[in-house]
Amino acid sequence: MRVMVFVKADEIGNINAPTPEELEAFAAMDRFTEELVKAGVFVAAAGLKNNAESKRITFDGTELAIIDGPFTESKELIAGFSIWQVRDMQEALAWVKRAPMTAGSKVEILPFYEAEDLAEFVTPEELAAPRDGERGKLGVA
Repeated sequence: MRVMVFVKADEIGNINAPTPEELEAFAAMDRFTEELVKAGVFVAAAGLKNNAESKRITFDGTELAIIDGPFTESKELIAGFSIWQVRDMQEALAWVKRAPMTAGSKVEILPFYEAEDLAEFVTPEELAAPRDGERGKLGVA
């Protein structure tokens, strides 16, 4: 099963002028990511810039509203994400428990829909679509 792991924080530091504590946190996360890679769990990951450079888009059904960051009302910013390939949610939880989180961080684990989850909506041919990393009609690798 694939899961997306969101790391949330009350604020995201400035990567251009990291504090010594932030530098150690980055190093600890790099070491943890290496463990994920060695275990064959790691698929992808990225850290996200603070919300001063972000945009929020809302759609009311007829029009888009685009709001520039920063968003002062945001209490939990998504600081980064990882995609993991795990056996089940218990394995994902076990990895999160080992992750080097800083105070104020929160983590959410959301499972991906896999082709098998959509079996009642697609044909057997679509379910058997490319499995070599190519995207099939459903966008599922």
